[in-house]
Amino acid sequence: MRQCSWFFFCCGRFFSSGSSVTGRTVDFGSAPFKKYDAVVIGGGHNGLTAAAYLARSGLSVAVLERRHLVGGAAVTEEIVPGFRFSRCSYLQSLLRPSVIRELELVRHGMKLLRRSPSSFTPCLDGRSLLLGPDVDLNYSEIAKFSKKDSLAYPRYEEQLLKFCKFMDSLLDSHTPEVGRDPTSLMSQVKEKFNRSAFWSHLLHQALTLGQKDMLDFIDLLVSPAAKVLNNWFETEILKATLATDSVIGSMATVYTPGSGYVLLHHVMGETDGERGVWSYVEGGMGSVSLALSNAACEAGAHIVTNAEVAQVMVDENTGSATGVILADGKEVHSSVILSNATPYKTFMELVPSAFLPEEFLQAIKNCDYSSATTKINVAVDKLPQFCCCATDMDGPGPQHIGTIHIGSESMDEIDLAYRDAVNGIPSRRPLIEMTIPSVLDKTISPPGKHVINLFIQYTPFKLTEGSWEDPTIRESFAQRCFSLIDEYAPGFSSTIIDYDMLTPPDLDRIIGLTGGNIFHGSMNLDSLFLMRPVKGWSDYRTPLKGLYLCGSGAHPGGGVMGAPGRNAASVVLQDIKSLARTI
Repeated sequence: MRQCSWFFFCCGRFFSSGSSVTGRTVDFGSAPFKKYDAVVIGGGHNGLTAAAYLARSGLSVAVLERRHLVGGAAVTEEIVPGFRFSRCSYLQSLLRPSVIRELELVRHGMKLLRRSPSSFTPCLDGRSLLLGPDVDLNYSEIAKFSKKDSLAYPRYEEQLLKFCKFMDSLLDSHTPEVGRDPTSLMSQVKEKFNRSAFWSHLLHQALTLGQKDMLDFIDLLVSPAAKVLNNWFETEILKATLATDSVIGSMATVYTPGSGYVLLHHVMGETDGERGVWSYVEGGMGSVSLALSNAACEAGAHIVTNAEVAQVMVDENTGSATGVILADGKEVHSSVILSNATPYKTFMELVPSAFLPEEFLQAIKNCDYSSATTKINVAVDKLPQFCCCATDMDGPGPQHIGTIHIGSESMDEIDLAYRDAVNGIPSRRPLIEMTIPSVLDKTISPPGKHVINLFIQYTPFKLTEGSWEDPTIRESFAQRCFSLIDEYAPGFSSTIIDYDMLTPPDLDRIIGLTGGNIFHGSMNLDSLFLMRPVKGWSDYRTPLKGLYLCGSGAHPGGGVMGAPGRNAASVVLQDIKSLARTI
């Protein structure tokens, strides 16, 4: 085992004690520069994943993180004393099983807390809908509204599961991008063989799926979520509950073509091998990043916080990346750079424009980075009591365990909230996903008190009137959200001790998410697979030789998945081996 950096030895102990990481920086020493086999820009979960795989392959690796703690959007921070918030991302399911297994994240401290039930939708008329992995529960709950829908729901989930299995191989491999550099005849033959093998495997899967299911899959990909759900169900509350999956994190409505694809996220992930089950992570989402950090450190990676990269260095003669310059002027040299920053940040701000094709820069600039998301983390002194549930309970009930859908009793309500934002107005009746991880995780709040995450849509980045920098506007919108929750759980507002609020500009400025987009760019069909981040550059390589993308702006996209980091590391190692053979 290699020696881990002093920072992360202390970091692991300090974090596990229940406080957030203070973030001491490892100094590079008195040398004017440091040289590594590979440098990773940004210590988000994908950057840490890539670093772990590269270090395990024997490369010397440095991860340079701008903030005082690693994790990017997957962080745990103690903003309110005694309350540890998953400040941005807040649920786990999409992290690829291969990453969990290969990097031994459970051994490195990641503990998943399975949620069952997984969803609760209260109604103002006193009714409610619980859903989860329990088939009998789903049947009885949906049957309260429609016997027909209760019978259709298992078939709906079965079809989505079938489509997710079809997608698995796409998520865990890099795209069959056409080669760009002139190479040896042998390399060209190998490249064509690999592309042919990929498409042959995909065709075989499609044939296995069958024509009817394949047509249904294509219909799901291109259709609005509303059309898909209307074809399956008649109950508005069921359709609205499921529809929230199709718009989460995006500036889109349930009537947007292509929004049906994101419905797959309902069952795409898994917890401990069980499909479609979402979980909390003990200690918050920062524990995922900590486990990845531990894996990278154990393999020998050098992780540095408070190390903002200001520019990628380029050799003018060869047009190749040679390292990075930090904001404090220090240089870190490497012929391999992986950027976990967004495509916009990477190419429009870090790389000198003279070394990138104009057409490529224009395509990156024109990517959709719009956001409609605000995250409010709330510390409360008691659990919310919903009108539609028994109120004589002292402790948590099944309604408190999963995601609680507020303000989404119909698909039209979701659409109305969206239309406000399109006009530059924060939704008058926002779409709120509430989670209460402290119900299952006793490490993140004082006894008897709770942490509540509010994932809110829709909030435009730029307001028609005023600015998110205005404290009055921020407070007004927060109170609007709290008042809406009061309609379903009277007295909720009075239980609030304090809260932390991240609007789209905050997500951009603090976390580094361009435009506040949690996926590093839109997850529309024109921004997926061979089109991510832009056409012709989907294989993690970039027009600048030696520079790779390893974040959510690369295939297969956003979410705490780890796949972009794992796949990018694989491509880097492949290129290093190819280069070694030519020397």
